[in-house]
Amino acid sequence: MRPQLLKESLSQTLTLFYPFAGRMKDHLSIACNDEGAYYVEARVDLPLCVFLNLPDPSYVSQLLPESNWTITSAGSYIAMIQVTTFPCGGIAIGACLSHVIADSPAATTFISSWAALTRKCGEEAPCPNFDASFIFPQSVAYPREATFLGMVNPFVKKGIWQSRRIVFDASAIASLKAKTRSSSVPYPTRVEAVSALLSKCITAASKAKSDIQKSTLITHSVNLRQRARPQIPNYSMGNFVCLAAALVTAKETELDNLVCHLRKAIRKIDIDLITALQGDGGWLKYCECMKEIGKASHGTNDKIDLIVFSSWCNMGVYEIDFGWGKPTWVACAPKTKSKTEMVNMIFLMDTKMGNGIEAWVYLEEQHMAMLEQNQELLAFGILEQSPLNLIVS
Repeated sequence: MRPQLLKESLSQTLTLFYPFAGRMKDHLSIACNDEGAYYVEARVDLPLCVFLNLPDPSYVSQLLPESNWTITSAGSYIAMIQVTTFPCGGIAIGACLSHVIADSPAATTFISSWAALTRKCGEEAPCPNFDASFIFPQSVAYPREATFLGMVNPFVKKGIWQSRRIVFDASAIASLKAKTRSSSVPYPTRVEAVSALLSKCITAASKAKSDIQKSTLITHSVNLRQRARPQIPNYSMGNFVCLAAALVTAKETELDNLVCHLRKAIRKIDIDLITALQGDGGWLKYCECMKEIGKASHGTNDKIDLIVFSSWCNMGVYEIDFGWGKPTWVACAPKTKSKTEMVNMIFLMDTKMGNGIEAWVYLEEQHMAMLEQNQELLAFGILEQSPLNLIVS
């Protein structure tokens, strides 16, 4: 049976990715005690095609093990897996991996290796690299407030949040790129163009609710692996991530301006900065970078909005094959209408065809209601389009 095969190959994978079989020690370290990952099997009565055509995307969370990515309490699991089978023979694999050990490229490497071992192609399984501590030396003095969660803490609000999935197909992105071009950025990327549009529309929703002209701090997670010299191996485990941050005033929300701000912020994370982050004083430099991002807005929660982007585009997630073909759909799980502490967050994913973008948007409930009615957004994006329609088109 497929679930049994997946369980056996997961055990093999954990021998390579041994920290994933450990337990959380504190907010920055793992006890590699080989106690194993959390693994559960589930069944759904509906055929997979019917399931994927449901109008409410909250079902995606049912395909994941119960988890809260913000919890880093001692003894908690590093890897949690749920395998769900459907009566038609379809299967869904849901994974929750701790951000202490895995950013999105590291998570993709883990799942790719698991898939290769399931296919019985051990020679193709990506072998993880655990040399992060040699590239960026550890420091016991590393403060909690310098972590990502520590940085966004001044903006965290408790309330009812909603998630929506917005699909931008290839033609919409081509039109959006044309609209966001400028002399400064003549060739915007699809990620830059979609990020600019969403930022503009979310800012408009915030203004409509509060009737206050706020500045907006827009952040994007940047993968350091390809930017370093020499390059850091793609299969390196850990968080090789730095935040690019652009502070945009209320008068700078035109799409071409937003793209320029994003491009400028991302380009600041260059070879010189990455080199400075390495060595014995690297953690101090990183703390300075995090403080620089937050200093203009710290303590001014009522005067500034924060929008957090994380892109999983171009990571090859649709090339992952467990032996039964490439995935029909790869999604980022929402927690719809959940009472939680969460900032405005957007996760960008490839579409099945590879030239579109699916944006998973998390907003406060009233802001989401306004975003859904934004005509500029609806001119480019489609709300909650079935993944099966994307495949057909």
